[in-house]
Amino acid sequence: MASSITVSSIAIEDFVFPPSVRPPATDKSFFLGGAGVRGLTINGTFISFTAIGIYFEETAVASLADKWKGKSATELTESVEFFRDVVTGQFEKFIQITMLKPLTGAQYSEKVSENCVAIWKAIGIYSEAEEKAIEKFTEIFKEQNFPPGTSILFKQCAPKSLRIAFGKHDAIPEADVAVIENGPLSQSVLESIIGKNGVSPAAKESLAVRLHELLNPAKVANGEAEAETKVANGEAEAVTKENGVEIKE
Repeated sequence: MASSITVSSIAIEDFVFPPSVRPPATDKSFFLGGAGVRGLTINGTFISFTAIGIYFEETAVASLADKWKGKSATELTESVEFFRDVVTGQFEKFIQITMLKPLTGAQYSEKVSENCVAIWKAIGIYSEAEEKAIEKFTEIFKEQNFPPGTSILFKQCAPKSLRIAFGKHDAIPEADVAVIENGPLSQSVLESIIGKNGVSPAAKESLAVRLHELLNPAKVANGEAEAETKVANGEAEAVTKENGVEIKE
């Protein structure tokens, strides 16, 4: 089933995230909400480790519209509450994390687990159920290795399913490899990327700019939208609103 929302692709270094994808085990297409790199500054040089694309099912726009329509892209970018609403919204999300540098499954799951546990402890919900979910999460990744160009795929399904798959950047598999039934883990994988202390500020900004355009199509069509920051190829660049966002009637 094709989405009625059409957006542009986003290039991150050598990889392009297409405007829409069909996640494993579904016949629905999800549109590209935003994308960006995750990296670290080492000895004064920024090193990109992964490219992250965040996709949503079509109902995301309507779900966010009542509260966030009319807000500028800058307001969305700076709002912790906005990204929290994206994470907790009752619409499905699909996250594609493509390796720019080689990474073992153990390295990846250890860092994600640390970030998730930090989020849970901060809000006081770290229980035995979450501990068991983390154990299952790390077990799934334990024997995996991810050379450049391979992808880790997450699908966040309400109310509490986290579906996991592995593939190549341009070849999404037909089936998941595992499903973990834990609401906090399902949400925290995305929150660790775009939340208050998210690991990819570039993805956050890209997401805010593009969702602003989708929430305010008339403003964009009339050329009234302010100059914003678009993330492309892992770098922030000031441009006017020409991101190719269109909503089909």
